[in-house]
Amino acid sequence: MTAVQGTAVDITTGDGTADAYLAHPDDGRPHPAVLLYMDAFGLRRQLRSMADRLAGAGYTVLVPNVFYRHGRAPVVELPDFIDPAARPGIFEHLWPVMRSLTPDLAMRDAGAYLDWLAARPETADGPVAVTGYCFGARLALYTAGTFGDRVAAAAGFHGAALASEDPDSPHLLADRVTAEVYFAHADQDASMPPEQQERLEAALTEAGVRHRCEVYAGAPHGYTQADTAAYDAEATERHWAALLDLLKRSF
Repeated sequence: MTAVQGTAVDITTGDGTADAYLAHPDDGRPHPAVLLYMDAFGLRRQLRSMADRLAGAGYTVLVPNVFYRHGRAPVVELPDFIDPAARPGIFEHLWPVMRSLTPDLAMRDAGAYLDWLAARPETADGPVAVTGYCFGARLALYTAGTFGDRVAAAAGFHGAALASEDPDSPHLLADRVTAEVYFAHADQDASMPPEQQERLEAALTEAGVRHRCEVYAGAPHGYTQADTAAYDAEATERHWAALLDLLKRSF
């Protein structure tokens, strides 16, 4: 792993200023860019650590606070370790924030994030990759479907509601995806039940998208997040291997 530089940055969007974290190899050279979408708990030390690990593998990584309309991160006060007892109180505050980020708003922001990355000297020319966690996996799929050729690879881990019956479900954009796609579902995840897994697989297959969808047996929803009780070390390392393999194929 190479030395990494991490910096807090601000990104001007059509609706204000999004605070974000930028990590990249500390070698003065441009690298392929990865837009990393946060889970619902938001931009915090855990996600900065994940961005640093990706940067150490040779990528320029941007993690925006997608809830910036509600304030700078942390938008909701979080304990150092999120256990099951803490979750109801956190989500009481988070649900309205999450619901307010409509697909239209999120993709307007995504355009700003992609433009900002493209203008940075740390970013190599060409398309980017996107990856997302929990509800961020939805944003990754929306971005791949909305921005087409600007996205070379898209991944999502323990994603939620990727193929619901809602009229704005992200799987409905499958026919606009040109990226290679990888999704790793949590086992027995109520937010991504088997019928949605099957619907996503069918949509990607019918659209001719290069993809692989897997279920990590025994892994709970949120398995990549080491600051939560859902963390699963084995599933997390499997996620890293799959994500890095996808990125190597794409750049």
